[in-house]
Amino acid sequence: MLLVVVCRDRTTAAWAAGPFQCAVGPWTTQVTRPFVLGPQTVPEVTDETVVAQRPALAALSAIIHSQGPRAAAILEAVARGLVAFPPDVTKYWFEVVEVGLESTPTRENWRKLMQDVVTHFPGHGTLFEEKYLEGKAEGKIEDILRVLTVRGLVISDHIRERITDCTDLDTLTTWFERSLTAAAAEDLFTDEDPAL
Repeated sequence: MLLVVVCRDRTTAAWAAGPFQCAVGPWTTQVTRPFVLGPQTVPEVTDETVVAQRPALAALSAIIHSQGPRAAAILEAVARGLVAFPPDVTKYWFEVVEVGLESTPTRENWRKLMQDVVTHFPGHGTLFEEKYLEGKAEGKIEDILRVLTVRGLVISDHIRERITDCTDLDTLTTWFERSLTAAAAEDLFTDEDPAL
C-alpha cells in the first residue's frame, strides 16, 4: 500500500516523510514511509508547455505552492496551459485545483482566473458548481412563471418577486410541481413556506 501525503508547508512535509514505526515491545512490526508531495518535491510549474504535457503535475504545483511567493505566477501559467485541452478536460483540472486550494486566500485568485467553465466535485462549492446551480435555479423560476402564465393564473408583483428571489432548488422544484395543478398563483405557497 502506498500512503501519499500532500503538504503546502515545508516543515510539515519534512515531518510527514517519516519513517513512522509501529512496534510491540522490542520488535518493529511495521515501518511507514509516506510518499510526500510537498514544496521540496513538486516543482513550481510556470511554463504553459509543461502544463499542456503534464496537467496533473501542474495542478499539484498550483495546490502545493499556493502559499509560496510565486503562487500567482504558477496559477496564471496553469490556467493558461489548461485552456489548451478540450473543454471537459479543462473543466476537470480547473476544479481539481480549486478543490485542492480549499479555503486558502489563493482560491479566490484561482476563481477569478476560471470563468464560464459543470462540476466534477459536487458539494465543494466550486465556482462551476455555483454557476451550474444558479443556472438550474433560473431555469426553474422561468418554468414556474411560464406554467402559471400558460394556465392563465394571475401573478402579482409580490408573488413574482418571491419566486424570482428564491435560490433554493428544492423549494423551486416543489413550487413548480404545485404550479401544474394550483387554482391560483398563491397556492404555490403553504403554511410551512415563509409568510408572503
